[in-house]
Amino acid sequence: MEEGSPQLCLPLRDFYIPSYIIVPETEREDIKEEPTCPVIVFVNSRSGGQLGGDLIKTYRELLNIVQVFDLGEEAPDKVLYRLYANFEKLKSEGDRLAEHIEKKLRLIVAGGDGTAGWLLGVVCDLKLVQPPPIATVPLGTGNNLPFSFGWVG
Repeated sequence: MEEGSPQLCLPLRDFYIPSYIIVPETEREDIKEEPTCPVIVFVNSRSGGQLGGDLIKTYRELLNIVQVFDLGEEAPDKVLYRLYANFEKLKSEGDRLAEHIEKKLRLIVAGGDGTAGWLLGVVCDLKLVQPPPIATVPLGTGNNLPFSFGWVG
């Protein structure tokens, strides 16, 4: 694990993605167990007042810092195109962990309806055979998207 990465406790290990999977040309990490639910987190730091910034800080403390993206700094299309290109490269080199993470990948998007719609559009544009499930963390003012899709009880 690289310097600055959290010392993983058992539950968080299931969500961890090594840096080399997300950031091409990063030194490969040897992890003992494949994560069961690897996640990439996108947070709109401008949503929800100060909550977006606080949420980024919390996620970065709990996960590998490179798994958490501030949408004010980097657009999701650039992140996901780079990630999926790296998946293809690593899989062509026989990296079984990259293949596993791609299959099990989950996305979390924290923001308002516009932020969630933005990420949904990007994932749709990727035209993936198996798009990752996406969870929303409502930080905006309206947050009607989960209700529109019947995602709430």
